[in-house]
Amino acid sequence: MRNRSLLALLAALLLPGLASAAEVVVWHAYRGAEKSAFEKVVAAYNARPGNPNKVTTLAVPYDAFADKISAAVPRGKGPDVFIFAQDRLGGWIEAGNTVEPIDFFLDDALKARFIPSTLEAMTYRGSVWGLPLNYKCIALVYNKKLVKAPPKSSAELEALAKKLTQRGAGRFGLAYSYADYYYHAALQNAFGGRVFDAGKPVLDAPENVKAAELLQAWIKAGFMPAEPSTALITSLFNEGKAAMVFSGNWFLGEIAPGIDWAVTTLPALTEAGGKPMRPWTTVEGVYVAAPSKNKDAAFDFVKYATDLDAARIMALEGRQSPANAKVYADPKVAADPVLAAFKKQVDVAVPMPNLPEMTMVWSPATTAMGSITRGGDAKGALAKAQAKVAADVANLRKSK
Repeated sequence: MRNRSLLALLAALLLPGLASAAEVVVWHAYRGAEKSAFEKVVAAYNARPGNPNKVTTLAVPYDAFADKISAAVPRGKGPDVFIFAQDRLGGWIEAGNTVEPIDFFLDDALKARFIPSTLEAMTYRGSVWGLPLNYKCIALVYNKKLVKAPPKSSAELEALAKKLTQRGAGRFGLAYSYADYYYHAALQNAFGGRVFDAGKPVLDAPENVKAAELLQAWIKAGFMPAEPSTALITSLFNEGKAAMVFSGNWFLGEIAPGIDWAVTTLPALTEAGGKPMRPWTTVEGVYVAAPSKNKDAAFDFVKYATDLDAARIMALEGRQSPANAKVYADPKVAADPVLAAFKKQVDVAVPMPNLPEMTMVWSPATTAMGSITRGGDAKGALAKAQAKVAADVANLRKSK
């Protein structure tokens, strides 16, 4: 790719009149305001003076998107560029002929464009495979009528949540999907816990056990609903029966118009020495497809889509949290309390692991979380999950 890129550059410099136009096809899964904002970014790119390239887009239903990429892209039947979260990145790289490494295109100035953890999410085995576009992570959403001053520490959270709970009336101080390992990771990471250490699964690490035992103490304290589903959490918050919720950007669109709400960072964990809760960050990357015949033009759009002007559109019109760090200095973006809160939260968040082995973690972790939240032995539940994941990972690597 290096030689072809240099030849293309020489052609553009020496023979501008002969530079050929390229059609770049982009797949994404955006809907609603996100889709409209992204299409505005694409239109602005296509309208740039002297731009010989044309970008066309295809919106793919999210539920089918990952499988469609896995099936179509390696066969050369997919797009030139696609947008997806980093959790599938390692698997696609190991499968081959899906994602193009982009280190050749990068320089220090381009790398400095992004919030560091979001670029970290695009990195696998020392190489960068995409540019970060937007990120999502959980934060603290609260009802301003019920919570005058949001808690800064877990000690304050626990005291306030108990005060606001009336179980007989179906009112709770805090509600979140605590049995979901994705949400639980915020506690686990605060203790210094992790899923992998040097590529090896460590689900039963002592820090992970401490986090699970803290969750059990919260459940026993009674200020959270039993077995909270997504629908229940939304319903409780919209009825004014849940004062605080741990959730992400996606939850905001579900809040009823009559609720006066705000977003702030998750509290620091008193039980972990005052360290901040560190949720996982899901980062949407913009990737160049390995079989693309228009890689230079594809990367040109990838670079544009993650630049300041595009980030401003995605933030203000698409209600996204861009990975571009500089956009948060924009007056309109800086004045938006929701965008500012999520930016502050992501600064202490942890990129969700992008190793292909992560797909083997979810089922055993979900089983463990079920046992833990029902009052089972936390250490034992995590040990069982560890044994299952370790065996599956060993079998995977043996088969390669």
